Amino acid sequence: MRAPIRAVALVAAVGMVAATALVAACSPTEPPSEEPYVPPRGVTEKEIRLGTHQPLTGPASSYSRVSVAMKAYFDHVNAHGGVHGRQITLMSKDDAYNPANTQTVVRELVEQDEVFAIVGGLGTPTHSAVLDYLKDEQVPDLFVASGAGSWNQPARYPGTFGFQTDYTTEGKIVGHYLAEESAGETICAFHQDDDFGRQFVAGVEAGLGTPVALRQSYITSNTNVAPQVQAMQSAGCTVVVLATLPTFTAQVLRTADQLSFRPQFVASTSGSDYATVGAILGVDKALLEGLISTGYLPIATNPNDPWIALFQRIMDEYGDGGEVDNNVVVGMSIAYLTVQALQRAGREITVDGLIAAIEQGGFTGPGLVPFGFSPTSHAGYSGGRMSKVTNGTQDYFGPAYVTDAGSAPVTEYTEPAAVPPPDGIPTP
Repeated sequence: MRAPIRAVALVAAVGMVAATALVAACSPTEPPSEEPYVPPRGVTEKEIRLGTHQPLTGPASSYSRVSVAMKAYFDHVNAHGGVHGRQITLMSKDDAYNPANTQTVVRELVEQDEVFAIVGGLGTPTHSAVLDYLKDEQVPDLFVASGAGSWNQPARYPGTFGFQTDYTTEGKIVGHYLAEESAGETICAFHQDDDFGRQFVAGVEAGLGTPVALRQSYITSNTNVAPQVQAMQSAGCTVVVLATLPTFTAQVLRTADQLSFRPQFVASTSGSDYATVGAILGVDKALLEGLISTGYLPIATNPNDPWIALFQRIMDEYGDGGEVDNNVVVGMSIAYLTVQALQRAGREITVDGLIAAIEQGGFTGPGLVPFGFSPTSHAGYSGGRMSKVTNGTQDYFGPAYVTDAGSAPVTEYTEPAAVPPPDGIPTP
């Protein structure tokens, strides 16, 4: 006997409801949970591994304390709990200021030591040799210890960030100063024959509004600078701008003195640290008297500066115990900024997250002027201040200035300097 249609319909309806309930039970009503966090290369639950290439030997070995200071600062932070509970390990390798060596040691740091980021890699020709490699390997390339404009190319090198004032910007400030203070003088330039030297002199000429009267250059493999110094003397140069490593600053000053050639020397930050160049000059240290330069960080010869006092305490406890010089100030300042960036990137740090954190900008620290970081700029410090050696002491004079490597004017910067936190560790 056939079942009534209503009964069939009821059975069918019940079946549909049951099926619907089953589907509902099997289908999520909320979005699936996110994938668990997987730390990137060089990051574990307890450690962040960083690497750096430094000229511990060779023609730029006077910069060797930069990495000593970086490690000392990281050790100080580690003693206070690290960053998000992780200890920072810095692995430093010597490239002797040779680009071929830089390629080798950076590959070792990435492929064998598996560092998360390269921090404070030093030198224009050296670091230029690894830019593309670090980009291809997606290794954050943080706060390069060089003022080349190459580090500020966020579209081409999204993971690379500058640190020091770029050479063109620094040169513009020097040129601006000379245009006001040395009008009518015969201004010449002696520079390293690479992007460092050429960009700095280009900035000087932009600030002056006119070309220098004579340009002479050198290569790092030849320390005999007598022909170039004689050429500047013969040309009647009364002001000589130096874009030189400390060793070559010393060589020029010593050679000029031997030739009784005594122009006003004006040096870039890279080659003007009083303690570093003075140590190279030895008994001829007095030749630094009157040297004019620029800077963007506190000067080490000012023990009353709270940042210098902090850095000395850290070097005494975690570093080599030696006196703070401007190379130590650079290393400490790079490490301080690195800690700020890691803090901001958060516990679940990623490469993209770190880049985004730095591009937010707004970092404060020892610098006299602000950083240029943004999504469209990876430039480091944006200006500087003039300094002079007087009676054996290097100190600033006049206002701080800001500008850029382009067409921006040179303007005064009047914001007060930041004060370090009591324990020397930035607040997240």
